[in-house]
Amino acid sequence: MKRVIVNSAFLLVTATAVAASHASAAVRMPPWIAALSPISSANAATEASKLGDLSKFRVIVVDTSKLVDANDLAGAEKRIKDLETSWDEAEAGLKPRAAADWHKLDKSIDDALAALRESSPSQARCKKTLTDLLAMMDRMSGKV
Repeated sequence: MKRVIVNSAFLLVTATAVAASHASAAVRMPPWIAALSPISSANAATEASKLGDLSKFRVIVVDTSKLVDANDLAGAEKRIKDLETSWDEAEAGLKPRAAADWHKLDKSIDDALAALRESSPSQARCKKTLTDLLAMMDRMSGKV
């Protein structure tokens, strides 16, 4: 058993080295190397969600984040209302594509909305929820 593990580890290290050396070259990696390489695992983790283009929602979150950074929490609360409205309007088209992803993103949106709608919102909490929301959108868009 130890020999199999050692041989597998050697093969993975070798495949990773070959993959890394091919990463900058215009040479195509053999499929068996791509399948074993951690590089391909990283790419799989950043595959875009089937939700599709989230850019119109992301623009609103970025705008809201800028308002929070300027400590204009009242303005941020008004701007994030646009996200709530557009997200709700798009639900029927988005949710059937990838329900699990939709629910994750919806929960993150709800967290940001709740932070901004507190009776005395915390700038730090608002910033964190918006940062988390942007990160999730970017992951689901395949940008991270």
